[in-house]
Order: sequence, then structure tokens, then C-alpha cells
Amino acid sequence: QVQLVESGGGLVQAGGSLRLSCAASRRTFSSYAMGWFRQAPGKEREFVVVISRSGESTYYADSAKGRFTISRDNAKNTVYLQMNNLKPEDTAVYYCAAAGFFTVVADNFGSWGQGTQVTVSS
Repeated sequence: QVQLVESGGGLVQAGGSLRLSCAASRRTFSSYAMGWFRQAPGKEREFVVVISRSGESTYYADSAKGRFTISRDNAKNTVYLQMNNLKPEDTAVYYCAAAGFFTVVADNFGSWGQGTQVTVSS
């Protein structure tokens, strides 16, 4: 298990940008694939993007392609989500999560952060 703390959420107008950060507590951060998920009110949790342990591989949900960029800094035990051209439908609580392997399946992520709210106004 690894402790994860997200930050960087907030209120932004449509077309704006936000950068989310997720700080991990363990020095073994580089042994985890890291993912971002989101959950809007009344909707199920949704996969957004995952990055491999080294950062060389990524996989994006169609909704995130071309607008969101995931990156990680293993020296800082932190994963980032740069979100550009935000839309009202991106409004959700965003969660980072850690998995022992590269996966897009939420059940495979054993550690989750508390979430950070992103609200995009039209």
C-alpha cells in the first residue's frame, strides 16, 4: 500500500487548464503504475489515463486524448495530470491510484488518494 495525496483541483472556465498532482508516500513509488480516474455526481468512476512505472508507456481514455497529459517524476514520488481545453463535462472528483502493473482496470489499483474536485464552468 502507498499513501496518495492529490492536489491542484479547483474551479476553471471552459477552455482553461489545470494541473493536478499526486504525491506518494513511499520511496518505492517507481515500482507502481499510476493512474487517474474521475467520478462525476451520479455517475460511475471512470478511467482517465495510466502511466507505466518508468513513464515510458501511457494509455488515455478517448475523452482525455489530445487534451490531458500524464507525467511522473520518480525522484519526487509524484505523478501529474495536465488538463488543457477543459470542458464542463470534465467536472468530477479526480482520483490518483497506484497499481502493481500497467492496467486500466480500477479493481487492479490497490491504493487510492482522497480525490480533488475539478469544476469547469461554461
